[in-house]
Amino acid sequence: MSNTFRFRTLQDLHAYYGLPKPEHPLISVIDYSKVKYPEDIQDLKWMQDFYLFALKRNVHAKFNYGHQPYDFDSGVLSFFAPQQLLHVEIKTDVQVNQTGWLLLLHPDFLWNTPLAAQIKNYEFFQYKVNEALFLSKKEEATIAEIFQKIEKEYQSNMDRFSQSLIINQLEYLLIYADRFYNRQFLTRKITNHQILNKLELLMNDYFADDNLVNKGIPTVMSVANQLNISANYLSTLLKVLTGQSTQHFIHDKLIEKAKEKLSATDLSVSEIAYGLGFEHSQSFSKLFKAKTNLSPIEFRQAYN
Repeated sequence: MSNTFRFRTLQDLHAYYGLPKPEHPLISVIDYSKVKYPEDIQDLKWMQDFYLFALKRNVHAKFNYGHQPYDFDSGVLSFFAPQQLLHVEIKTDVQVNQTGWLLLLHPDFLWNTPLAAQIKNYEFFQYKVNEALFLSKKEEATIAEIFQKIEKEYQSNMDRFSQSLIINQLEYLLIYADRFYNRQFLTRKITNHQILNKLELLMNDYFADDNLVNKGIPTVMSVANQLNISANYLSTLLKVLTGQSTQHFIHDKLIEKAKEKLSATDLSVSEIAYGLGFEHSQSFSKLFKAKTNLSPIEFRQAYN
């Protein structure tokens, strides 16, 4: 049986997990070992109107975030944004000692603070992120300590300093997570460089084809699909390894092909632009100038 729930408040989720009411209506830290899913439900779909930060070990459920599987096999830290779909298949036949922490954060807690806008810029809240973040024991202890500091602060007598102190801890949490996600790309450099090599071959094959007028310029999404990874993952990987976006990478390959045509053929600039998939030669010339500081005609003259 599949049930779809909408958790509008932190209290809704506390009640579903069989936990006492949260001590604060807009922020809560939950000991994950105390979470109990209802025994009569093995398949659950839900959306929540708040952020969910999860530090989990021994997860006994299969997750989908949006329509993509979410991998907890090796990672422990994950982030879920408000009003996005989570699908959980609970493994009732597996008995494990689940541990960790859940941090629930309603957007209203961030109202009138810089973090209210900044939090939306972190890529790990997006649907296209589909794996939990791996942490070393030391890193996991750092994150757990932040969770516990937040819990201690909101459990104390709230005063005019409380929100600022909690916001500071949240900022630390997000900065550490950003660092760890970038580290995760670097520590997987063998796999990532293999993807980069495949990308190079894909682009070389694509631009070696003289049928670009029909195929058009490749899009970021189409390239990522051919590599069997998300566009977001590819973009982050390229930024870490090369310092440029996927779009810039595609454009660089396009300009290489344009230089070849300008230097080795007598085709006009318009013919080259059209052959490379541009509808208007002005768009081609503008991109070429931005990449080389020369117009196509200036490049051809300088080369010859």
